Amino acid sequence: MCGIVGYTGKQKAAPFILEGLKRLEYRGYDSAGVAVQEKGGLKLAKKTGRVANLEQEAAKHRLTGTCGIGHTRWATHGGVTDANAHPHVSSDGQIAVVHNGVIENFDSIKKFLLGKGFTFRSETDTEALGNLIAYHYAKEPAANGESRLLNSVRKTLRHVEGTYGIVVLSIDSPGELVCARRGSPLILGLGEGENLVASDVSAIVSRTQSVVYLKDGELARLTPVDFAISTVNEGEIEPVIDQITWSIDAADLGTHTHYMEKEIFEQPAALENAMRGRFSEDGSTAQFGGLNLTPAEFRQVDRFMFCACGTAWHACLVTEHLIERFARVPVEVDYASEFRYRNAPLHPHTLFFVISQSGETIDTLAALREAKRKGYRALAINNVVGSSIAREADGGIYQHVGPEIGVASTKAFTSQLLLGAMMALYIGRMRDMSFSDGLNYVQALKGAPDLVRRVLTQAGHIKAVAARYAGYNDMLFLGRLSLFPIALEGALKLKEISYIHAAGYPAAEMKHGPIAMISERCPSVFFVTKGEMFSKVISSMQEVKARHGRIIAIATEGLELPAGLCDELITIPDCHEAVLPIVATIPVQLLSYYIALERGCDVDKPRNLAKSVTVE
Repeated sequence: MCGIVGYTGKQKAAPFILEGLKRLEYRGYDSAGVAVQEKGGLKLAKKTGRVANLEQEAAKHRLTGTCGIGHTRWATHGGVTDANAHPHVSSDGQIAVVHNGVIENFDSIKKFLLGKGFTFRSETDTEALGNLIAYHYAKEPAANGESRLLNSVRKTLRHVEGTYGIVVLSIDSPGELVCARRGSPLILGLGEGENLVASDVSAIVSRTQSVVYLKDGELARLTPVDFAISTVNEGEIEPVIDQITWSIDAADLGTHTHYMEKEIFEQPAALENAMRGRFSEDGSTAQFGGLNLTPAEFRQVDRFMFCACGTAWHACLVTEHLIERFARVPVEVDYASEFRYRNAPLHPHTLFFVISQSGETIDTLAALREAKRKGYRALAINNVVGSSIAREADGGIYQHVGPEIGVASTKAFTSQLLLGAMMALYIGRMRDMSFSDGLNYVQALKGAPDLVRRVLTQAGHIKAVAARYAGYNDMLFLGRLSLFPIALEGALKLKEISYIHAAGYPAAEMKHGPIAMISERCPSVFFVTKGEMFSKVISSMQEVKARHGRIIAIATEGLELPAGLCDELITIPDCHEAVLPIVATIPVQLLSYYIALERGCDVDKPRNLAKSVTVE
C-alpha cells in the first residue's frame, strides 16, 4: 500500500524521486523518505507527514547523486515516526532499502541478527530485511562478473516469509539498484541513459512509456545503461517490454481542485471508453475479446461466483442482480478476503470472476489463486494492464478508464457497473433474451454517458444540499433491489472522505433494527424509482418522517412524491434497469464530495486509507 520510486541515470535522482512520490502519495501518506548515493556514502532524508514535508527536509541535505530510492509510507509495523519512515539503512551503513508489504517472520530474523551484532533503530519489519541483506553482503565475495548486491538480495529472500516489493542500493555499487517482488507490484521504466522502478506507472510515465512488469519471484538489477531480470532461484528471465498507452496529462488535476472531483466529472468519457468496440455489429449484444471462452463454453456455466473488496464488492452485488434478472443464472457474491478461508463448496460448473481496479488487491488476488487451485476457470475485470490479477486470470475485461488517483473510487466503480451490465447482456443473449430486448438493452447502455452528463449538471444543487447536511454525524442510505448496493456505496463514500458514520440497507430492512437510529440528527438518503417498489419505498420514508427524521430523496424524474415527505429532492433521469445503478451513483458521489469539503476534509487522501490494498 506504500509508494516506491527508484532512479539510476545521469541526472540528479532526488528531484525525480520526489516528483514520483508526489504522484504516488495516494498510496500512503503517513511519512516519506529518500536515500541517494553520494561520494563518501549515502545521504538520507525522512519526514513524517506528506511528501511536501520531505521536500523541505531534503533541501537541507543537498542531494546531488544520480542513483537513489524513495518511499511514501502507509504504516503497518510501527507507528508514524521519522525513525519508522523508509528508506531504512542497515546498522553497518552499507545497505538502504524501501519496502512495500509485510515480512511475516521478521521477528525471528531480527533475533538472529541481534545475535550477530546488528542493531535496530525502528519498529518496522523492513529494517530486519535491510540488515539481513547487509549480513549476506558482508559474507559475499567481491564481484567476479556478478553483482554482489544482487546475490545478497537473492540469498536474503530465500529466508523471507510474507509479501514484498523492494528496491535496494549499496554504497559500494554506484549506479546499481536491485529490486524484487512477491505480492506487491513493481514496474521497471526503461529510458535512454537512465532506468527507473516504481510501484505504479504514474510515477514514471513522465520519463518513459516503455515498461516491464515484474512478476512474483522475480528480481531485477538496474544500472543507467542496462537491466536484467532473474529469479530467486537464479534463472534468467527474458523480459517482456510493454508500452504505457496514456500520457502524464491523464494523471494531472487540470482545472479541478481534487482528483475525486476530476474523476467524478470524467465518468461520461470513462463509460464511453469502457464500452467502445464492445457491441456486436447488429447492436443486439455485447462482445469481449479477452474472455478466452467460447459461447458454447459459456452455456455450460450453471453458476457464477464474484469476489471483490470494498467498492468493487458493491459492483459485484449489482452484477449479481442484473445477471440473475436478465440471464436467469444463479450468482453468488463473496468478500475476497473471506473466500480463501471459508472453504465454500462450489458447484462444479461455476465460472469465477474477480473485480479489482488496480489488479493488485492482495485479498482479491488470493481469492483468484484459490479458485484456480481448486480447478475453476477464473476471469477478471480490472483497470491496469500488466497487473498481477490481469496476468494470472484465465481471461478478462479491461476497464480502460485511465488512471484513478483519488482514494475513493468513482469512475472505476461506475465502469465496473457498466461492464457488469454488459456481462448480464452477453450471457442473457446466449440464453433466452430476445433480439429486440437485446437491441433495447444496448441502446440503453450507449445512452448512459449522456444520462450521467445530465446528472452532473445538478452539481450546484447537490452542493447546496450538502452544505445543509455537513454538520450531521450519522446518516442512513436506503434502496431496493439493484439500488441497495448503491446505498452501500453511498454510505461507504461518505464514511471514507467525510468521516461521518453512515450505513446502507435495503429500505425494507430499516424497520428490522436500523430504525432505532432515526432522529432529527440522523438524516436518511432514499432511492425512489417507479414500478412495484415505489409504494414500498414511500412507506419506508413515511416511517422515517413519523419519527422526525430528515429525508434526502434521489428520485427518477416524473415521480409524484407525497407533499412534504422529503426535505431535499435530487432527480435523476428515468432509465433502463441496467443503467439505473450507474445513474443513481452520481448524486451520492457528489453529495459525499461536497459534504467532505464543507467539513474541511482532505478528500483525495482520507485518513488511514490508501488507494491500493496490497497487504493482508
